[in-house]
Formats: sequence, C-alpha cells, structure tokens
Amino acid sequence: MPTIDINAGTIHYEVTGPENGRPVMFVHGYLMGGQLWRQVSQQLANLGLRCVAPTWPLGAHPTPLKAGADRSITGVAGMVADVLAALDLNDVVLVGNDTGGVVTQLVAVHHPQRLGALVLTSCDAFEHFPPPILKPVILAGQSKPLFRTAIQALRVPAARRSAFADLAYADIDELTQTWVHPALTNPAITEDLRQLSLSLRTEITTGVAARLPELAMPTLVAWSADDEFFMLEDGKRLAATIPNARLEVIEGARTFAMLDQPDRLAHLVATVAVNA
Repeated sequence: MPTIDINAGTIHYEVTGPENGRPVMFVHGYLMGGQLWRQVSQQLANLGLRCVAPTWPLGAHPTPLKAGADRSITGVAGMVADVLAALDLNDVVLVGNDTGGVVTQLVAVHHPQRLGALVLTSCDAFEHFPPPILKPVILAGQSKPLFRTAIQALRVPAARRSAFADLAYADIDELTQTWVHPALTNPAITEDLRQLSLSLRTEITTGVAARLPELAMPTLVAWSADDEFFMLEDGKRLAATIPNARLEVIEGARTFAMLDQPDRLAHLVATVAVNA
C-alpha cells in the first residue's frame, strides 16, 4: 500500500485508476479505513477516474501520528488538505461518509482550494453530532485507562459486531476486524483515537453548517434510505443549505451505501465527477 508523509505523520492509501484521471478522494468515518471504498473505487476507475482512498487517522490507521500533531477532527481536515497538496491533486471530487462527512464539510469550508466537487453520503451534520453511540466512548476518553479498557472490549466478537451493527446490510465483520486491530494493539494509535474522540463536539458541525451557504462547488448529497444513524432530514437540509447541491436517496442501503448499493453510489458519484 502506498504511503505519503505529511507534517502530522504517514498516511497509508489505496489508489485505483489512470494517473491522468480526475481525482476522487474518499474520507471514511470513525474507527474505519479506506478499504470501505474498494467496490466504488474500482467502478469509478473503470470510467477513467483516479480514486484515492486513504486510511485517515480516525482510529484504524496503521501508523501513529507524530508527536505534536493536531489529533482533533479539525486537525484531520487539515491533514486531508495536506495530502491533497502532497499528492498535487487539483479539481478533486471529495467524498465523505459517517464522521468523514464532517471532515469533508470542514475541508470544503476551510481548505477548498484544490476541490472541484463535493459528495456527502450519510453523515453527521448540524446539531446531530456526535452520534449517541459514540457518547459513552467520548466520556471514557476523559481517562486514558478507561478509554483503553473501552477500546479493548472490541476484542470480543459480540461487542465488535454490536458496535458496528446496523451500518450495513452487507456482512462487514471481516472489515471491522481489520479496522479495530491498530487501536487494540498499538497504544499510540489508541491515544490518537482518544484525542480525536475528545474533539467531537456539536459546535464543530453547527459551526461549519453556518458556512455551508458559502460553497460554490457542485455538490451531491447521496443519502441512504434505510440509515439507522443519520436522518434523511439532515440530508435534505444539507442539500437545501449548500447552494449548488442536489439530493439523491439510495434505496436498499444503510449508512454504508458503498457496500450495500455500490453500483448505485458509483453511478451517482460519476454524475458529479465526470460531468461537473
């Protein structure tokens, strides 16, 4: 897997598609990795797009961040901008999901220089952040030992399945085993995740939402019809708030539309990436 070094540390990423294709970069959610996007990436690559799917420092990253790195969610948004610059990518279609949708909104508002279009799939927005399922973890994060104990619970298959339940109709247990391994085995990565967790506050999403009307880039809001975590109403609000946005509802999908309905999501992203 290729890597890129930025000031904050080493970022691992997967890349698919021709080098001269329009870049599409993906941003996954909390305690997830870039593998999430493989099916969609391959389909978009077949259309001539250059798909870059990093595993961002959201808990599943293989290499700890450097000492002094900003481990907050706004810091992660800065890392996205740094990776875009380090890879010299321009006119990028930035695609976010789950917590990665918050990161994507932050990049669009604070670091838009290299972006050409935006895709927000089911994600946190407005006053609905952090999601209720993460609140006990955030509370545990106030104590290093307690947080480490909470994360170690994910070694138990039943606990892991419960933590990721309802994100997809597809079986994602193999993926989740891969995602939780770094934080279970490397204390430095556990600490990266703890500090990230403490930064997840409602004012992050309400603050960035106040600036979404400033966006001028074409935007697709592709929301899963059967999402158990992210309300369709927020997708509608995002599409109404961002000036050049349209809403598409993906039937037969939960949060991970890229796994439940990869053909549909790839087609929708292509309508932005190829035609915008």
